[in-house]
This record gives sequence, C-alpha cells and structure tokens, in this order.
Amino acid sequence: MRNDIAMITFEEYIQQGEPQKHEKAYAWQTAIGLQAVDGLKPSEYLIETARKHIEGDITIDEVQQLIKSYYDSKDIRTEKDIEKEEADKVSANITKLLNERSFAFTIAGLTAIHRRIFDGVFKFAGQIRDYNITKKEWVLREDTVLYVSAPDIRRAIEYDLEQEKSFDYTGLGIDQIVSHITRFVSGLWQIHPFGEGNTRTTAVFTIQYLRSMGFNVKNDLFANHSWYFRNALVRANYQNIQKGIKRDYVYLERFFRNLLIGEGNELRNRFMIVNPPESIELSTPTSTPTSTPTSTPTSSDNLLRIDNENIGRLINVLAYNSLSVKEMMASLGLKNRENFMEYSLNPAIKEALVSMLYPDKPRHPRQKYLLTVKGQAVYNSIKQQANGRK
Repeated sequence: MRNDIAMITFEEYIQQGEPQKHEKAYAWQTAIGLQAVDGLKPSEYLIETARKHIEGDITIDEVQQLIKSYYDSKDIRTEKDIEKEEADKVSANITKLLNERSFAFTIAGLTAIHRRIFDGVFKFAGQIRDYNITKKEWVLREDTVLYVSAPDIRRAIEYDLEQEKSFDYTGLGIDQIVSHITRFVSGLWQIHPFGEGNTRTTAVFTIQYLRSMGFNVKNDLFANHSWYFRNALVRANYQNIQKGIKRDYVYLERFFRNLLIGEGNELRNRFMIVNPPESIELSTPTSTPTSTPTSTPTSSDNLLRIDNENIGRLINVLAYNSLSVKEMMASLGLKNRENFMEYSLNPAIKEALVSMLYPDKPRHPRQKYLLTVKGQAVYNSIKQQANGRK
C-alpha cells in the first residue's frame, strides 16, 4: 500500500538539489508513509504545514504546535478527525526524529522513540505494556504471531540489543550483513513491547540504527512499502508446525536488499498469505492489520486445474519452500536440467504459478523460486482433490 499524497506533494523537493529541503522532504515522505501501517492518512492541513516546513518558513516545533492547535480548536470530532489527528501528530513527531542525528542503542533509547512518536496521541506513550496481546493478521488468515509475554519484555529487549552489540560485522559480505540485519530487526519487532505503534517504532529505530552504522537509507522503501514491511515482519515471526508453516525471512530480506543494496525485488503483500484460499485474486486491506480480509471468488474452477503432470509435481515441491533449480531437481529426482527447464519450470512461470525470488536478476547467484498466490491456490486444489480420492 502506498501513500500517494506524500509522493505527489514532496517529490519536487526530493528531486531538486537543495540539501536542506531534500532532507526534510525525505523525512516527511517517510513519516507520512509509515502511517499506512495502520491505514492512516494525513489531513490536507498537515500537507500544507509540512510544505511550509520544507520551504524553511517554519520550524518543526512550530509545525507540532500548529497541528496541536488545529485539533484543539475543533468543537466536534468525527472518527475520521481522530484518525487524521493521529496521522498528523505522529507524522510530525517522526519527521522531527528523522531530522536528528542522535541515537541511543539501548532499551531506554527504544522506549524514548515510542514516547516521542506518540506524544500527544497515546497516554501510554513510552510505556512497556504490562499485559499480553494477540493480533489477527491478514497474511496469517486471522491467526496471530506469538509475542513475548509481558513479564519477559524488558529482558528480551536487553538480550537482543546485547547480542547485536557484540556481533562482529568485520569481514562479512553485504549479503551476510543484510541477512543478519533482517533477523535482528525481525526479532526485535517480535517482542512487541508496546500496546500500539510497534511497527512504526521499529521502523524509526531501524532507520536510525542503520544510519549509525553508515548506511544511507534515504529512499522511498519505508514511505511506499510500510504495509509490506509489517506483513514481512509477521511472516518472519510466524510458524505453525501442524500446518507445515515455518518462519520465513525471505520477504523481509527482499525489503532490506532493496533498502541497503538497491535491488529491485518485487514487494507484493499477496505473496505472503499463508495457505491462501482457493480464490486467486485476493484484495489487500487498506486499514489496520486486525481488519478482516476479503477475497474475490474465481469465475471458474478450471483455473485451479493443472493438466501438465510436470507442473503439478513442481507445485507440490514448492508448496512451502523457496528452492533453487538444483534443489528443485533433487527433490523431483531429475538430472537433466534442460528438460526440467523446458517441461516444468518455464511453463510454470509462464502460467504465473511460480515466480523468481529476484525477478529483475534472473541469473542472480542466489536465485530461488516460489509459488505465486495462484500457484498456492492450485496447490490447495490439488491437495483437496487428493484428499477427496482417499
């Protein structure tokens, strides 16, 4: 999900050469884009006020005060007003944070980020939750990630931060670095230390941490793909052994490879759905993660039938895995690569049943293949047909 208002409004500043306007515009674009995590959009008043800040007419402190006064002056507030107030205030708070260069890699630093982001929005801003939580996730088809229990939160954060502090990046290639950062951020998010606002807090903490390590993370990934970022964190922290579902870091790693290496991996939310229903087209929710997803039925069951036995076998092999050509051939007991490509893999890709992990780089040395949503739907159909014959 993208926040097109931010893109249209601030792109002119991002593309021009004035460093100060450029930096401010990036911060605003990211801050506003992150509100999409909870289905929030800023008001036109916030956009106009942000432009004044970018132009240098007012300070960020004046922006915050203007936003506060704007909502304090409203005698009647609708539900939409309340949502926009959160989006506006949080956007201004994040922008202020992103324009600073101070950063504390401590539990106090993490809680301070939450407090400053949600100051004036949540009464519990900066407070670690003292109760356990669950959240129904769209990509998990209403199941929840198991978050850290309340009594263990502080120890869990301290442990993760200490482990990261002691980790030695010396001599590691960029692929290893990205893989490690993916798992560190994933683990920190899984703790979910706050009642609300964990993903936005994790995103800001991650941006500041990466900057402290020397990475230039000034691009539109967090602005345009914050909803993907959250869903990828969910998939990286969910497993259900009974259903054959393992934690899958591949989606989150795609995000970080785009962010840190500049790759162009496709970031699609629908690819992350676990055990997708037998409908191929799935509508992506545009509100909070707890909202109920909807699906669009297929017009014909013929879409779910596979007459090519080779493709059917390949789909079964890729059901819950992302595999290389070598790994797929080994699983299928095949030795002739040319025949495998011609009669199995290429036809499956042509039918949009299988996709590449790195679609923009077909010859990527770590290229792997995985089922699309359509492929998952076909797999479910094959499995049901097999069960019906028993």
